[in-house]
Amino acid sequence: MALQLLLNGLILGSIISLGAIGLSLIYGILNFGHFAHGDLMTLGAYFAYLFTVQLALPLPIAFVIAALLTALTANLLNQILYRHLKERDSVTIMISAVGAALIIRNLIQMFWGPQLKFYDRSIQMPVVLFNGLLRIKPTQITILILSSVLVIGVHLFLSKTKLGKAMRAMSDNTALAQITGINTQQVIFWTWVMSGVLTSSAGILLAMDTHLIPIMGWNLLLPMFAAVILGGIGSPYGAMFGGLVIGISQELSTMFISASYKPGIAFAIMILMLLIKPSGIMGRKV
Repeated sequence: MALQLLLNGLILGSIISLGAIGLSLIYGILNFGHFAHGDLMTLGAYFAYLFTVQLALPLPIAFVIAALLTALTANLLNQILYRHLKERDSVTIMISAVGAALIIRNLIQMFWGPQLKFYDRSIQMPVVLFNGLLRIKPTQITILILSSVLVIGVHLFLSKTKLGKAMRAMSDNTALAQITGINTQQVIFWTWVMSGVLTSSAGILLAMDTHLIPIMGWNLLLPMFAAVILGGIGSPYGAMFGGLVIGISQELSTMFISASYKPGIAFAIMILMLLIKPSGIMGRKV
């Protein structure tokens, strides 16, 4: 049982990590908590549903189109809303982000309805390992592979490319980055693109493993914030690690408590980290 829960936690943690990386990048570079991030995740999942189920395109093609459309939506939100509020206090921006989240969620319900939806209703036969101690569906293997590829891609982008290094520099010190000649507007644009692609990917992978529902991203927002705080606010690598810890902790907790209390585990870990080490495991004091 513990081995199966560990695998389930790894799958959930991989999905949380993808969403948390984008959340961490936005906070590190733009310095605000993006409360509409979960609903952008949901929007990406429904974009993929539109193209793969309603328009009958192959899922890989739908995946790419949905990611690009979510990145475009994230940038539109920045241009229409957040860009004009950057001189305001953080509470104003936070309330605006919550408002944006509600608008996105209600638009999803208007176009696709509140009912559960699925990419594929067929029954998958799981692969049985270790004499039945471990069962994994083909879809879950795909989720682990895709999330690993995306995380490795983010690492290579941040560590090897000029734009990735500029993002890290701006996350460390925006004023110093401007003085050294970094094009901050370009960095902000690509931050929203990367955030949109990653959160859309997380939403699609979550829907592949479970189902689509308009509140799916909102339900995952607390675990994502917990992952960001655990790993260190503004640290993409910390968000990767934090997402895995949160996902595994939530699943293993079902050995002792009801599964309905899983979100409380993420909240408890977040509060504990704020009390013990507010800068997070991989964060730094400013």
